[in-house]
Amino acid sequence: MKNLYRLSALALMSASLCACATVTRGTKQKIEFTSTPEGADVKTSEGYSCVTPCKTKLKRKTGFDAVFNKEGYEPTTVKVRSKFSGGGAAAGAGNILLGGIIGGVVDGSNGSLNTLTPSPVNAVLVPLTIAPSAEPMDTEAVAADAAPAADAAEAVPEVEATPAAPTE
Repeated sequence: MKNLYRLSALALMSASLCACATVTRGTKQKIEFTSTPEGADVKTSEGYSCVTPCKTKLKRKTGFDAVFNKEGYEPTTVKVRSKFSGGGAAAGAGNILLGGIIGGVVDGSNGSLNTLTPSPVNAVLVPLTIAPSAEPMDTEAVAADAAPAADAAEAVPEVEATPAAPTE
């Protein structure tokens, strides 16, 4: 009879663990960071950094910002949010039914009911715009405009100077 109680207790505990979101989903999620073009430095507000494409596991509980940087491109920020998910809801409901209130509180407080979105985290980097340079100056044309024309000197009449009248 003692063995029957132990076996029943073990079966009940096993059933409650199967529904536990912390056990079935975990408190971390695999996240992939990609960029177009590849090779961008990515840094998250949680302190993680890598060069795209890269993968890691991050906590589901809170969202974060991912900043992508690459030389010659404008920095791009992607907001990743932690949202209550359907998969987490099903695991959480099963946990409450089979595991009780304590399991539901644990799953609700550690983020295992949430999902990080978007996943994968992708950034399309925009090239930096460089102001167009002025057209090269035609120095021969400028010199020709500045020099007086040969026939222009002939067009100006010469005026004879008249002596000033003596003053007393």
